Amino acid sequence: MSETTAQNTSTHKIQPNAEHTYEVTYADLPLSCPMSSMENWNSHPRVYIPITETGKSQCPYCSAQYILKGWHSHPKKHNTY
Repeated sequence: MSETTAQNTSTHKIQPNAEHTYEVTYADLPLSCPMSSMENWNSHPRVYIPITETGKSQCPYCSAQYILKGWHSHPKKHNTY
């Protein structure tokens, strides 16, 4: 599996469904797949994914895995956007 850090930049768009695992930060919340930093013209419909309770989650459409960076160091920060 490869891992990509999601970055919300206007000049660099992440190809949706290209990676199987994405590392996201609290700045990426609320989390959706495809993410706002991804080109979504050739992807599935946008779905919002809960991740703050466990620090990881999976997209029901494309099975992409999302890992919330720093989750273990901020366990009381659940549901804070």
